[in-house]
Amino acid sequence: MSDITAPSGPSPISLFLKRHRVWAASILILLIVAVFLPQQAVDSFQFMVTALLHTAPFLLLSIMIAAWAGATGADNLIARAFIGSPLLMIFLAALAGGLSPFCSCGVIPLIAALLAMGVPLSAVMAFWLASPVMDPSMFVLTSGVLGAEFAIAKTLAAVGLGVMGGVVIYLLKRQGALSDPLRDGIGNGGCGASAVRSPKPVVWKFWNEADRRTKFGREALKTTLFLAQWLTLAFILESLMLAFIPAETITSVLGGTGVAPIAIATVVGVPAYLNGYAALPLVGGLISQGMAPGAGLAFLVAGGVTSLPAAIAVWALVKPRVFVLYIALSLSGAFITGLLFQAWLFA
Repeated sequence: MSDITAPSGPSPISLFLKRHRVWAASILILLIVAVFLPQQAVDSFQFMVTALLHTAPFLLLSIMIAAWAGATGADNLIARAFIGSPLLMIFLAALAGGLSPFCSCGVIPLIAALLAMGVPLSAVMAFWLASPVMDPSMFVLTSGVLGAEFAIAKTLAAVGLGVMGGVVIYLLKRQGALSDPLRDGIGNGGCGASAVRSPKPVVWKFWNEADRRTKFGREALKTTLFLAQWLTLAFILESLMLAFIPAETITSVLGGTGVAPIAIATVVGVPAYLNGYAALPLVGGLISQGMAPGAGLAFLVAGGVTSLPAAIAVWALVKPRVFVLYIALSLSGAFITGLLFQAWLFA
């Protein structure tokens, strides 16, 4: 009787690690923390679940809109709406980003869909930069905590940051840079917007056609799984950041006036930022203790755009050079808005 050796192949664990690297990273981080700090692992898991539930309504709405646009063919209309004066598109996109109710995570599916349809990166970047800084509910809360003047300044900062970023991208694109911004596998419409070149009729009642229903479900599931893995990792990392990097200690050096506190606040806003709502009371307390208002605005703007969930989401969607440019625009824009607000207050 001859021995029969079963063909060797990759183990289930190796297959999981290869196909689901982001999920594996999240699990590994929690396991490592659980070995050394069991309670922190529990706290991080609870933080992650709570954060996902908090963002779920916005994510669900964004996912449904993106899937609906693809299933109906309405993405053709969206792409055509972005035809016209590039500078006008940039301004309108920044204005929409500053006034929209979507957080930086909830708008990701729409960003991916717009880029895949070939919508100019300049307009998309304008929307993307402005969106996490301000929204209607944030305006109300900012007015209550920091005053109406600060809320208006933050709104103008959001729109201004979007316009600045969009114009910079537009100028770079004119020089032939930043082609194919999306990562491989996500899809890219390029500069020509194929959806615009080959317009198809929009089928509003897509549920009457089996293939369109299938496309809706496929796109919704794909987007949901993509977002879930990256947001899970982002919120776990954010929980550890909050546990081991006390924001109050870091930002205690931001008192006084001048350029230095604003520059420091811009840089500190990246690792020390909590979230848009939790950061407001912190900044309000620091301002009451002598923190420069311009530094407070720079901290909120820089932290909002470069917070871990937002930054990881951008990293997951675009190629490294676009990600680096996104961070550079965020920090430079936050610094400039802080300087302008400080000059306005002491004029």
